[in-house]
This record gives sequence, C-alpha cells and structure tokens, in this order.
Amino acid sequence: MTAEPIAAEIVEFAPNQDVGPRPSSSNFESLLENHLSLVKSIVDRMKRQLPARIDTEDLYSVGVTGLVAAAQNFRETKNKSFIPYASMRIRGAVLDELRRMDWMSRSGRSKAKQLGILISRMEQEQGCAVGPEQLCEELDISEIELNALMDQVRPIKIISLDVPEEWEENEHSLHEIIPDEAGISAFESLERKELTELIAERIKQLPDVPKRVLALYYYEGMKLADIAAIFGLTESRICQIHTQTVAQLRSYVLNLIA
Repeated sequence: MTAEPIAAEIVEFAPNQDVGPRPSSSNFESLLENHLSLVKSIVDRMKRQLPARIDTEDLYSVGVTGLVAAAQNFRETKNKSFIPYASMRIRGAVLDELRRMDWMSRSGRSKAKQLGILISRMEQEQGCAVGPEQLCEELDISEIELNALMDQVRPIKIISLDVPEEWEENEHSLHEIIPDEAGISAFESLERKELTELIAERIKQLPDVPKRVLALYYYEGMKLADIAAIFGLTESRICQIHTQTVAQLRSYVLNLIA
C-alpha cells in the first residue's frame, strides 16, 4: 500500500509539547473506556440543534478523537476533574468538524436567516413576490448595498472542474483553464515523494495490528468503531493503537528532517 494519506497527516502536524508526565498506558485506556458514553451524550445533545442530513456516526467518531486527545493531555494536578476537561475537548472537536463541513460563516448564516424571515413576512403581508426595490425600501439601503448583502448569503453552486459546462462554447474543462495556485514546485514534489517512500518503508516494519489499523482507517476509510469490531477489541483500544502508531511515525519523520 502507498503511504500518502498517513504521510500527509504526519508531515503537517508536529507532536504536542506536554507539560508533566503522560498518563500511563493503563490509566489512558481506563479514561477512554470509562468515558465513551460521554462522547455519545455530548453528540446526541448537539445533534438536536443540527440538520437531519448530518451523520451522527461521523460526529461520534470525531468526538472519540477529542476524547483521545483529552486522555492524552489530562494532568490530574492541573485539571482536577477529567469530565469537564474531556467534555470541552469533545465538543471542540465536533464543532471544528462542523465548521469544516459548513461553507458559510456564522455571520453570513445569521444574515441569511434574518433576510429569509423578512422576505417571508413581506410576501405574506403583500400577497406577492418581493422585488429588489421593496427590499431596499424596507431595509433602508441602496441597491449596491443590497447586491452586496445578497452576495454574502447566496448559496454556493457546485460545478465540475473536469466536465465542460453546457453553456461553454469550447470543449475545455475548468480543470484545463484555471491555474493551480496551490501547486508545489518540482523540488517540493520530489522531496515529498522521497519522504512518503521512507514512511511507507517504516510502516512495513510495524507489527501486524498497528499496520492493519492504519490501512483500514486511512485507505479503507473505515470508522474506529468498525475497525474495533473487526479485531474484537474496544474502540478505545483501537484509538490508543492508532494514536500511538501515528505518534511513533511522526517522531521518526521529525528525526529525519531535523
């Protein structure tokens, strides 16, 4: 198997700098197993405020990663109670994932909601569709300001970069026309390829279980709960194996590039 997905994660993020000793392996696993229900409780509460299209299982997996981070970084002398600390990390991980999934900013979504309520009220009062002039008069803004507001709340249209649009006269796709400003240089590409090959060789040397966990998670796209079922282990144990293996690979990469 190739190492691109795992290499991208390892290269991008350096290990966290901790203060004080890490929890022992037994304490770490105990924290996970005893608080998995906390993840479900937090996700279920947050789900009530979310659209039905949001997959709870995906959020649950993200919440588990927040719990893992909390168990890793918890210091009993610094944080008197684990539950409030873990709750903050779990909720933060879920909110980060929701922000990543959402294309509109919080202020933009608020404006869109308020504008929708206003238009609905005006249409009910007038019994017909509302035009730009009526909106400008109601909001006491100019046409230019209204256009700017509509741009902020207008839904995004998803188009294909590879398939020519129907309105295009030529047969070229946007993929062939738009330059890739995020493209990397030939030297950077070669350097990343060499580093990926080194990581792949290192992965081959891993014990069978960690190696299979990485393969199922990064290449098969399986959730931690499903991987746990395959191995007949708890989800917290799979989380621990995944976290420790990635940390080992990350340390190996940092030693290479130091």
